[in-house]
Amino acid sequence: MFLGTHTPRLDDKGRLILPAKFRDELAEGLVVTKGQERCLYVFPMAEFRRLAEQLQATPVTHKAARAYSRVFFASAFDQVPDKQGRITIPPALREYGGLRRDLAVIGASSRVEVWDAEAWETYLADSEESFADIEEGVLPGF
Repeated sequence: MFLGTHTPRLDDKGRLILPAKFRDELAEGLVVTKGQERCLYVFPMAEFRRLAEQLQATPVTHKAARAYSRVFFASAFDQVPDKQGRITIPPALREYGGLRRDLAVIGASSRVEVWDAEAWETYLADSEESFADIEEGVLPGF
């Protein structure tokens, strides 16, 4: 399970040093792809395969599933972190996420999310008030 918020920097070659506590789960391979709200999702390979199987199980006649699958898979990039725990974020994904130098890398349970640091702070500020309001609907009885 991925937890916490980390603030690494993107180097000039578009490489990100993964937080140390995430490296073991991602060491065997990972997939980086477009996420919602202009962040990037980083999945361990096994989790990506599980999601791929779910998407493949949806009928090809389901228009929304087709559209989501196209973007999800077309923007996916698989790799194995190097010995220093670095991964390369492809230029198209850096552009999609608006990634500059300062990043926020957050643990989001079964995935890691990569945000531009400023975009993450804006998202948090905008979401803070609604966080308490939506809790009951998301976690009934919590």
